Formats: sequence, structure tokens, C-alpha cells
Amino acid sequence: MIRRSALPLLTITISLAGCAAVSPTADTVPQLTAPEEFSGNLPPSGLDDYWWKGFADPVLDQLILQGLESNLEIDAAQDRLRAAAALLRAEKADRLPSLDGSAQVDIATGSGPSDSATAGLFGEFDPDLSGRLSAEVELAAAEYAESEYLLADRRRIVAAAIASQYIEYRRTGAQLALLDESTSLQEQTLRIVTLRYQAGLAANLDVRRAASDLARTRAGRGLIEISRSEALNALAVLLGREPGIFDPGSAEDQAAEQEVAEDSGLHAIPAYSTGPALGGPTDLLRRRGDVIAAEMRLAQSAAQIGIERSDLMPSLTFPAQLVIGDGSVSGLFSDMVARLGAALNLPLFDGGRRRAEITAAEAQAQASLAEYQRTFLMALGEVENSLVAIGAYSDRGDALEEAIMESESALAQSDALYREGLASLFDVLDAQRQLISSRQSLLDNRASLASAHIALHLAAASPE
Repeated sequence: MIRRSALPLLTITISLAGCAAVSPTADTVPQLTAPEEFSGNLPPSGLDDYWWKGFADPVLDQLILQGLESNLEIDAAQDRLRAAAALLRAEKADRLPSLDGSAQVDIATGSGPSDSATAGLFGEFDPDLSGRLSAEVELAAAEYAESEYLLADRRRIVAAAIASQYIEYRRTGAQLALLDESTSLQEQTLRIVTLRYQAGLAANLDVRRAASDLARTRAGRGLIEISRSEALNALAVLLGREPGIFDPGSAEDQAAEQEVAEDSGLHAIPAYSTGPALGGPTDLLRRRGDVIAAEMRLAQSAAQIGIERSDLMPSLTFPAQLVIGDGSVSGLFSDMVARLGAALNLPLFDGGRRRAEITAAEAQAQASLAEYQRTFLMALGEVENSLVAIGAYSDRGDALEEAIMESESALAQSDALYREGLASLFDVLDAQRQLISSRQSLLDNRASLASAHIALHLAAASPE
């Protein structure tokens, strides 16, 4: 036997059935105005490969590929993307009818045994008359898209970070080689001064000056080794390895060490040749993950406005249940009752709370818009700064090359004059300091130029 309950809201339900359940219109994401081209001069392009291939360094290539596979920040971003995908599926599931079942049996003892039993199915469907469910799906979709773009952005950042730390590692290696050369040069000068002093041709003050310069140069080794260790440990973390054991940890690391050792001196720092085409400022809006993620946060704010506006609309749900039995264990399957209803919620008065929440959501959307615009402008500024840096370091490198040539000539002349007693030791030491300083400056400049190329492709989000 099946009994159907009355539907007191049936008339209201039928009258609302023809109404379109349209979610509130969310503010569209505005289009940013980008300049047609960068103001700085773009470096040569034409490489149809990963941007770091422009260094032509197989060790760097291997490190970046390993880092993109094993970096823990990338792993975390992938996990957040999976979480966002699951939440999106959950929000979409709210658009479907829900169905649950329940059963209960009670047995009591006392003056007379008694029992009771009930079982049934319970369901509900929300046609989304207010548009809230649609807006929540839009919000979850924007959060998923943000997580996806942040994952791509994390890969961009990790690749550039590995390249930067590798350049620093090579720079400190070259500094140590240069320090050994400078030390050897100053030791030779100290020997000459000592011999002249022993022969009565130089004062003890000259010996002390030469020894002081040599000690000062040797003292720089500790600071270089600190920087080298920091770069190596930073590389280990970026590759998901334990700091301190990364250096001798594998055959690849041993090969990297051997190549660096064989290529000591100023040329130990890889030079950047040709990279992929950078495009223009508008390409930043399509390639920079952080810019697109900021756009997705703006879309989330717009969806949140839709959610808050839905609270001003009536909401409608259709609850239903199917109960079997007459209340006793023996009569569990003797009867069946089906109920279908409709529940309408009409917002009437809340003291202005709902509209205040809408105002807050709109203000948050304006803040998200400002952050979106700021993110793009910062990205544009990073590219422009990198272009200026590349040009400046290139010009500075040419001047330093000339300075080294002049310093080498000055040292040779002052040394020859000193041996003949026509120049003072002060002239020799001063020429040595200038040569060592120029070589160090050129080495640092080459590292800075390489880092500027890395910063450019990081800022431009060159394809990887």
C-alpha cells in the first residue's frame, strides 16, 4: 500500500517552475592596456628550445630538468591543484539531486517486550532559483584555474632559481681560481722584495707591505667558500636533495664538479648567446602565470559578488522521502509512504546585512582589480629592468676588458722599473691591486650579465 502526502506548496511550485534560475551577473574581468613594445632593446633571439639552452651548458640543462621533476614546491603546487579539482567536482555535485538512506531498529525489555523499526530514503533537489549554486561553481572553477596557473608559474620560478644559483656556484668557483692566480702573483712579488731586502736593495717596510697585500688576498678565500657553499646548498634544496651531501652525492654531481674544475678562471661562467623570441608586453598577459593567477582571483571576487547577491533572491528546494513499514519489526515491509514537498525561502528583513555583504564583496573585487593591474605592471617593470641591465653589463664588460689590458701593461712596466730601481714597491703593489680588482670586476660583471639574461626570461615567462 502506497500513500502520498499532500503538497501544500504545489501551487507556488508550479508558478515558480517557469521562472529562469539565472545567477546574478558577475562583473566581467576588464582588459588591461599594454604598450605595443618594450622600451628597451631586445637581445638577439632565434632559439627554438628552452630558454636556458642559450647558455649551452649541459650541466645546467641536467640540473633544471632534475629540478622540474623533483622540486618540492612544484610538488606542493601539484597537490593544491588536485585539491582544487576535487573541490570543483564537489561544487558541481551540488547541482544534482541528493539521496540518502537510513534504517533504525529498537528493542525494549521490561514489563513487556516491544520493538520498533523504520527504514527509508530521503532526497532533495535545489533547482538553484537564486543562482547561488551556479556562482559557487564559478568560484570553484576560478580557484582551480588559479591553482593551475600558479603551478606553471612555480615551474617558471624554479627553473630560473636553479639557473641563478648555478651561475653563483660557477662564479664562486671562478673567484677561487682567480684568487689562486692573484695569490701566486703576490707570492712572486714577495719573494722578489725579500731577496732585494736581503741584498740591501729594499727596506723592510717593502717586505711588510708585500706580505700585507698577500695576507689580505688570502683572507678573501673564506668569504668565497661561504658563498659557494650557500649556492650549492640552495641548488640541493631546489632539486629536492639534502644540503651538505649534494656535492658528492651522484655521478652527475661529480661530472659537474670536474667540468667546473677544468674550466676555471674568468671563462668558467657560461655566456648567454641566443634565446627564444620574447614577444611583446601583451604576451605577458598570456604567459606570466602570476598575472593570469591574479586575473583568476579577480574572477573569484566577481563570483563571490554573485554568491552574495543570491541571498537577496528567493530560494526553492524539493525535499522527498520514502518510508517503509508501520513502525514495528514484523511490519517493516507492510506499508510504504512517499512524500514530496517544496520549500520556498523568501528573504524579507535582515537589518541590511545581506546588502552590506554585497558591498564588502564589491570592495574586495575592486581590491583584486588593483592587485591584478599591479601584478602586470610589476611584470612589465621586471622585463624593462632586465633589458637595461643586459645592455649596461654588456657595455661595462667591454670597458673592463680594456681596463685589464691596461692594468697588465702597467704591472709589467712597474715591475720592470722596480727591478732596475727606477720605481718604488708602492707602484708595483698599486698596479697589482688594480689588475686584481679589474679581473674581479670583470668576473662579477660576467656573472651579473648571465643573471640579467636569466632575469629577463624569468620576467618574460619564456616557454619552457
